[in-house]
Order: sequence, then C-alpha cells, then structure tokens
Amino acid sequence: VQLQACGGGLVQAGGSLRLSCAASGRTFTSYVMGWSRQAPGKGREFVAVINRSGGGITYYKDSVKGRFTISRDNAKNTVYLQMNSLKPEDTAVYYCAARPTASSSTIYTRGADYDSWGQGTLVTVSS
Repeated sequence: VQLQACGGGLVQAGGSLRLSCAASGRTFTSYVMGWSRQAPGKGREFVAVINRSGGGITYYKDSVKGRFTISRDNAKNTVYLQMNSLKPEDTAVYYCAARPTASSSTIYTRGADYDSWGQGTLVTVSS
C-alpha cells in the first residue's frame, strides 16, 4: 500500500491540526494504521494506532492521551489524526504507517512491525 500524508503546518501552542493519510489500493480494511512522529534529534515514536476496522481498538502514547484522536474512514481509504491542545513538544515530522493483519483486534505499536510508511508531514508548534 502507498501512503500520502498531509495536513501539517505551523500552529501556536493550544491550537489544533488535523492530519490525513490517504492509502492506495482496495484492501485498506486489512491494515492496522498508525501515526508515528520524529522530533529533531530524537527517535521515532508511535503516538496513535487504530485497528483495521476502526471499531474502537486504539493505542495512544501517554503524552497525547486526551489531546489526540485517531480515526479512519474505510470508505475513503483514509486515516486521520486530530490533534488538539498542541504543545511545543509535539513539534515533529509525523508519519503514517500501515501493517496488514488478519485479525480485527490486533494493533501494533513498534516501528519494526510496519512495512509501509508515508512521506511525513511537518508539524511545528510555537510557544
């Protein structure tokens, strides 16, 4: 699957952004989808993951719980990351990722588990 992420930009602390990631192909519902980020000088970390059906199985990094929401529209082959109450420490390049799975209840939170990545979209939060 090919992934195309967009929606990044410059926002003030406390503001909001919504990232989108469009996937090619006709098997989008076979994929666990995740959003990962890499801040300057730091390693990549997953911030949110959603199971293939979007049926309520999600993962959030502790630092974004209550502020970020991952969702997906399987009819549009798109996964979203709604980011509210943004903080300067959220500044990073955000990547979407996909991993096929046979199980509707499985999610993955390690980068090594994913085999498809988007190109990244930069989010900059000013203080």
